[in-house]
Amino acid sequence: MDAETDADSTRDPDVVAVTGGNGTLGRAVVARLNEAGYRTVNLSRGKSDAAEADGYLRTDLLDAGEVYGSLARSGADAVAHLGALPTPERTPGHVTFRSNALGAYHVLEAAAALGVGSVALASSLSALGAGFDPDPIDVRYLPVDEDHPATPTNPYGIGKLAAETAADGFGRRDGPPRTISSLRFPWVVTPEDVAATFGGDRSLAGIRAGGHFATARDTLFSYVHVGDAARAVERALTAGFDGHERFFPVAADTTTTTPSARLAEEVYPDATAGDLEGRESLLSGRKAADALGWRPGRSWRG
Repeated sequence: MDAETDADSTRDPDVVAVTGGNGTLGRAVVARLNEAGYRTVNLSRGKSDAAEADGYLRTDLLDAGEVYGSLARSGADAVAHLGALPTPERTPGHVTFRSNALGAYHVLEAAAALGVGSVALASSLSALGAGFDPDPIDVRYLPVDEDHPATPTNPYGIGKLAAETAADGFGRRDGPPRTISSLRFPWVVTPEDVAATFGGDRSLAGIRAGGHFATARDTLFSYVHVGDAARAVERALTAGFDGHERFFPVAADTTTTTPSARLAEEVYPDATAGDLEGRESLLSGRKAADALGWRPGRSWRG
């Protein structure tokens, strides 16, 4: 299936279940969807913190029965699955993997059984092998797109990739969900993050001096504003393609003032680099633009 051929075909749900609606991205997604006129139901294990959600169902995403029951009670015809551990530092590996992989599987399985038409999964750049792996990221070519080999070695990234593989399987079926999107988010920044992080020297030399080089290198100097990320979720839920597709919803620029061509040369010398202009992102957002009609609207540069 060529996702790029279907950007103008959309399906509009009426009720959207949002797992993890208490999180930073979850709250932004609930607000975005409500503003757009959808009814939202927050499926979360903790107390309801998403004040704008129209409904709340306490749900343990690692319990298949609870996921099925809550999704059935919500009456949703689309699901934004955002509920998982945001980072792996505070949990054992098997807990991290289970959160990322099993929760997504339960959502997909329940959505299929209940006839839910569209599912958007919050995947991660980590599925590529970025961010939390102990070794530097393996970059074969730039800009990196969705066809780039995925080589994660840590439980967080492996779990995200396992969730995507499960989505591949559900996407090959004839029944629902008809549209499944794995959104490989990079660092999702809030306005507070922008104020706290981007006020100093953002040159490559400045990032090295500040002790953040390894993290920036291994996440390809990428980010996306939380508001743009929420729009990407909405676009994925209303997309018209069939099957499962992966996308990079990413800001158009990098997190550094150093030109991208120089980043490629100095930081990723073994990668084959295409024509990189200015400070353009080292992750390609072309597929998200073509298939979802999504483009980033915000930059830390103002």
